[in-house]
Amino acid sequence: MPNVITAEDMDAEVLATYPTDAFLSREYLEAEKRLLWPKVWQMVERLEDLTEVGDWLTYNVAEESVIVIRIAEGDGAEAFNAFHNVCPHRGRQLISVPDGVHSVRGNGRKNFICGFHGWTFNLEGENTYILDPQDWDDKLTPEMTCLSTIKLGIWGGYIYINMDADCEPLAKYMGRAGEILDHFELSKMRYKWRQWAVYPCNWKTAIEAFLEPYHVAGTHTQLLAYGNYYALSKQYGWHSVSSYDTRDTEFKMNESSGTTRAGVGDDPRRSTYELIRENYETINFAASTETLVNAASRLVDELPEGTPPAEVIAHWMKSAKVDDAARGVVWPEIPGEIMAEAGLAWGLFPNQNILHGVTFALCYRVRPYGDDPNKCLFESYALERFPDGEVPQSEWVHAEPTGENWGSVLAQDFSNMEFVQKGMKSSGFRGPMPNPHQEQKVINLHRNLGRMMEGRGAPTKLLP
Repeated sequence: MPNVITAEDMDAEVLATYPTDAFLSREYLEAEKRLLWPKVWQMVERLEDLTEVGDWLTYNVAEESVIVIRIAEGDGAEAFNAFHNVCPHRGRQLISVPDGVHSVRGNGRKNFICGFHGWTFNLEGENTYILDPQDWDDKLTPEMTCLSTIKLGIWGGYIYINMDADCEPLAKYMGRAGEILDHFELSKMRYKWRQWAVYPCNWKTAIEAFLEPYHVAGTHTQLLAYGNYYALSKQYGWHSVSSYDTRDTEFKMNESSGTTRAGVGDDPRRSTYELIRENYETINFAASTETLVNAASRLVDELPEGTPPAEVIAHWMKSAKVDDAARGVVWPEIPGEIMAEAGLAWGLFPNQNILHGVTFALCYRVRPYGDDPNKCLFESYALERFPDGEVPQSEWVHAEPTGENWGSVLAQDFSNMEFVQKGMKSSGFRGPMPNPHQEQKVINLHRNLGRMMEGRGAPTKLLP
């Protein structure tokens, strides 16, 4: 199709549009179950949730349910197995997963026993017991009676699965995005908090709300008092990055594209603190750290008036790094050119978004919910580097989407998502017109969906 948007078109910021079927159509949702979720790498959980041999959990997406279990010590893929959550006899789920739950998990498991007829499987997925096997005239083979295995990979402290036996390796799939984020050593971060909710919009409507900062001026208006939010985004194949952009060369530096940047106003000592404090406190105490906020609060005392923004940021980072080292948190050494390319946040196809800092990350994941294209399972969680012995205890908490539970900024995002879903159903809506400079991550999501979905919903050039 000559009018379909390519990666080169996005680099050239060609205007694009795409149909709303991906958000509203039940036929599209059914196609996702065949063409997307069984064939793409998906993040399941982090390694710290499965620390002991026998620890296990379920991961559920659309109609698929997967069991992941630790079978050995170590943090490589060989320490885990993943199986489809289904008995090969009559199709009963081995682990019962009721509707409306985030996951089912446990520890100390030695085997899996089907609750219907007692067929039993070891942690390698091999069948170890069948009641009355002679009734099949001894014609059942190990290949017929074992569990269906799933490919598993490890990246950044995350466990990923892919149900496609012929999929490309996880490292190749992560590509340059994975290489850049590796410098931030996400594997050394741990959960600070994690929450989930069932939300009334399509999973793509939800993740798109966090793929770009272009909405800040219209949605998070209180933040405009503290910082400029002009942005850019760029495709990296399967994945994409957003960054803060600036027209003012005085404020342009390696850090200025991400969360560690100067605020607005004539005194960057004060505005940097005001910006980072406001973000931290209103995004559920995430998207920064207490160390960074405290170090920023001292800038006005430690630096003379008139200090240029670049020197303010350099002093802030140096001071916070020393503070963290004193409490046992060691920062990764990230080259300046990597920091500049790393930007603000990465959209990892299909349903993961990571807003990263040197010692923290604020992350989102969204999945379809049942057979309803108007609902999704929405998740957000904060990661941080902690001193040894001071990692907080956390588990997935169901939280209604309110400001009290999620912070005022996320509540403002929630206030959009439901009504974008409703608005796209209007007969007066002529189709999306994403900003080709600032919302390229959104365009790239749909370009890659088109690749997976046999062309369904692929973005095309927006012609007058």
